[in-house]
Amino acid sequence: MNQDITSALRPAIVMTILFAILLGLVYPLAMTGIGQAIFPAQANGSLVRDASGRVIGSTVVGQAFASERYFQTRPSAAGKGYDGLASSGSNLGPTARALIDRVKADVAKRRAEGVTGPLPADLVTASGSGLDPDLSPEAALAQAPRIARVRGLPVATVRGLVTRATEDSVFGDPHVNVLALNRALDAAARR
Repeated sequence: MNQDITSALRPAIVMTILFAILLGLVYPLAMTGIGQAIFPAQANGSLVRDASGRVIGSTVVGQAFASERYFQTRPSAAGKGYDGLASSGSNLGPTARALIDRVKADVAKRRAEGVTGPLPADLVTASGSGLDPDLSPEAALAQAPRIARVRGLPVATVRGLVTRATEDSVFGDPHVNVLALNRALDAAARR
């Protein structure tokens, strides 16, 4: 009887160890190596650096822009706002009082910033991850008058920056990367 158990356990233990090595070490190391070889920028976080080489953000992770001189991203439900360690949606349903109050506060904030007309939904609702780096072109264009006023630029210039920063998507709607747009805005203001 003991020999039957031993002969039955041996293959199970060997297979467990084999798959732990293959799937826990070999596969992740192979994928990391392939990612580093073929897509090194993306594999390292799609980091954006300033002229001195200092990391200022990522093209794939949203960040808050506190100054009204910049385009604002959509609200974040991740921790205390754009906290990568707390990435998630709010899990609040459409009738949740906390969600309704937060959206009302965001609508009031956008109105105070001077956004008129219908508000694009992504200016007052958080994304599923809470770390979305993109806005719809409509949400960026709604902020153009404020940016133009604060920076002393013509509205047409700011709208042109939004148009040039708009990227088409194969599987979704056009979008604007807020970090890239704000960098283009800084570059235009230096001219």
